[in-house]
Amino acid sequence: MDYRQCIQNSIDYIEENLQACISVDELARIAGFSPYHYYRVFNAYVGIPVVEYMRNRRLAHAATRLTCGRRISDIAMDYGFDTYNGFAKAFRKVYGCSPERYRIHVSGQPPQKVNLFILEQYNLKGSIVVEPKIVEKPAAKIAGFELKTSCSDGRNMREIPAFWASIMPEKLARLHKQLHAVHHHEFGACLPPDPTTGNFSYVIALEVQDYEGATPDMFRGEIPAATYAVFKVPTVESTDSPEFSNAIQGTWKYIHGTWFPSSGYEFAEGKVDYELYYEGAKVEIYIPVMKKA
Repeated sequence: MDYRQCIQNSIDYIEENLQACISVDELARIAGFSPYHYYRVFNAYVGIPVVEYMRNRRLAHAATRLTCGRRISDIAMDYGFDTYNGFAKAFRKVYGCSPERYRIHVSGQPPQKVNLFILEQYNLKGSIVVEPKIVEKPAAKIAGFELKTSCSDGRNMREIPAFWASIMPEKLARLHKQLHAVHHHEFGACLPPDPTTGNFSYVIALEVQDYEGATPDMFRGEIPAATYAVFKVPTVESTDSPEFSNAIQGTWKYIHGTWFPSSGYEFAEGKVDYELYYEGAKVEIYIPVMKKA
């Protein structure tokens, strides 16, 4: 029995019946498992419980419908939310803002169906199961350490991991100790490339209130205000494992190879894309975007 295909069959059924009442027992029968076993296998392949997955997919489809001119409460009811307040609360939890605010940025393109076989190609396990949230971020001062690199011959793919290894843990601790950080999440930011040579700078940095405490060997700069598509990198057990780097690289490949072509968005030139590292092994990727004309 191909477990991945069994779970994919149930995912396809969910996608085709999002506006219907779907029971877990029904999905388990489609997958060919007992309900108890289905819960466990689904969570292993998708990364979240099946009930949460269905709610997130309904929200993702509802989000794309916000541009159609219908009342938000009617869209909410289409996807199984009995009240506007219940929908708005669930929406804010996933997307970080109200549906009214979000409709300013939504592209209107329907969300892509989750395909476990495509995600497997990108080495993503327990992966991306909802559309990225779209957020506005103000300009931010950053200070840290800079690597000058290039995409030529895959230099950046080799040099950036080595750069992180050279920074951790001593220099990273130095940043946290010396700088007036706004928070202690770490940025891995790609600054805009030189249009002639393709060379660019990659910066490991903290967001700071000011540059006090920054020494001459540290980079100082600003991430400009932008609208971002925010992707969650699949969680792994440890930042020291090869799976951690694979999950980050796989998410980048998914973004550019699968999400962007049919997203209705394009990269906002002149802006800065970055990885944001939280405590533990939690990472988010921020891509500056604008709606396609």
